[in-house]
Amino acid sequence: MFFNRSSDKELMDDLNCSGEVLNRTLTEIENINHWLGGDAITINGLNQIINNTAVPNPLSIADLGCGSGGMFKVINNWAKKHQIKVNLTGIDANPNVIKFARDNHKDLNINFLALNILSENFKTHNYDIILCTLLLHHFLSEEIVALIKQLKDQARIAVIVNDLHRHPIAYYSIKWLTGLFSRSEMVKFDAPLSVKRGFTKKELIEILNKAGIQNYSLVWKYAFRWQLIIR
Repeated sequence: MFFNRSSDKELMDDLNCSGEVLNRTLTEIENINHWLGGDAITINGLNQIINNTAVPNPLSIADLGCGSGGMFKVINNWAKKHQIKVNLTGIDANPNVIKFARDNHKDLNINFLALNILSENFKTHNYDIILCTLLLHHFLSEEIVALIKQLKDQARIAVIVNDLHRHPIAYYSIKWLTGLFSRSEMVKFDAPLSVKRGFTKKELIEILNKAGIQNYSLVWKYAFRWQLIIR
């Protein structure tokens, strides 16, 4: 069950999904990511970059598969703390997701784009830092190899990946937690499946090798996450 990555599609992978079930799911995913330490992993990655690299001011940051856009609240606070001006862009292939994110972040200056990152159009976009939080597991490993190579070229400084470690404890824990607390059938279905679509360290290293990536750090983080920083 956990030996190989699952190729089953999540409900969220339907780019036409919309309505209350989508909105509730986006809100719950934002909360889950926060409470299980996902936000902190991305911020830790940003701190590593600014502590070891002379970054431009303003600093352009794109969040791919941005979902609710909740990560931008955290990034905005981080930027204020470090007195860094940021140009923020949220990208998602589902226009309904982008509408939800835009409607819920009118107080922040964020450029939200409904754009498929596998499209030719996206290849023309460049940023200082590209974030991939809970994004890569939605793709097949062969697709990730090509995408990682492309993102390295599009990111002037770094790509920060924050994704799932495929492990039975992670699977049964999130299945239990969502069954107990979630009110979204999409979350109850997708959350355990997303763990089954997650990665072992060996798989990520194999992807990086195939993509020709040599300058990177890969670290396991609580709770069953991988932090991958590609420079």
